[in-house]
Amino acid sequence: MITICGAGAFGTALAVSLAKNGPVILWARDADHAAEMRATRQNARRLAGVDLPENITLISGPLTAGDGACLLAIPMQKLDGFLAGFGASLDNRPLVACCKGVDLATGLGPTGLIDAACPTATAAILTGPSFARDIALGLPTALTLACADEGTGKALQSALTTPNLRLYRTIDTTGAELGGALKNVIAIACGAVIGAGLGESARAALMTRGFAEMNRLARALGAQPDTLAGLAGFGDLALTCTSDQSRNYRFGLSIGQGTDFDPSVTVEGAATARAVLARATAMKIDMPITHAVTALVNGELRVDQAMDMLLSRPLKEE
Repeated sequence: MITICGAGAFGTALAVSLAKNGPVILWARDADHAAEMRATRQNARRLAGVDLPENITLISGPLTAGDGACLLAIPMQKLDGFLAGFGASLDNRPLVACCKGVDLATGLGPTGLIDAACPTATAAILTGPSFARDIALGLPTALTLACADEGTGKALQSALTTPNLRLYRTIDTTGAELGGALKNVIAIACGAVIGAGLGESARAALMTRGFAEMNRLARALGAQPDTLAGLAGFGDLALTCTSDQSRNYRFGLSIGQGTDFDPSVTVEGAATARAVLARATAMKIDMPITHAVTALVNGELRVDQAMDMLLSRPLKEE
């Protein structure tokens, strides 16, 4: 049986989709939240208006050790703490990270955190262009499943594919992780330029140069170029930089417009920008957009100043 840890919008959407294949366990951190979902058969807090199939079992509290796949739909900056608390119950089974980003404290991606906390588990990551509501409503969605162990990857691909959710498999966990993490940084930049009224052409330029920046770091860290050109990189970048459903894009909009952003909404790209800039600086890799986004997030630059900084860089070949 598949277990999903995390009853946010994405974890709930995956549970709804995977319930088409068979029983699913959905774990919520908050016992009251789990009880509420059991009573109403909806997740009104995170994914309102979507009914939860009866074969989804809602639980909270301690996790029971098992051998089925466990999907970790936990926000990136909370994943390390979650694994510290529950890792012993999750070892010896496939663990699929369903978050995108780089841990600010350790500089690791999701599979790196899993490997450190659960050394006998098999780490994988599910990533790509998707919004929770689309998945929950049964709309067609394609994702990348990355697992260094090819046999486990094939088994997970089969188990996690549903009528509306198509998975493409790779062994390149580094590329899949970085594609999902770095596109959030570029999405903040794109939201900021649109929010500031700088136009669609500026957004297109940021997406294009941002994609080059993503590839620059990913290749230096051993990722395969094809991974960044696929769903985990280019596909996710295109979706996240152009849709109001993207939290990172909306966060950038608020920066560009000079308005407040709801602090309860998770914005993975803000912490990721800081973590990635530190890594890139140590490796002497030029990442000007990430640098600008970090300065925006830290309140060190205005959008017009960030754009001036980018536009005044030395001319070069593409």
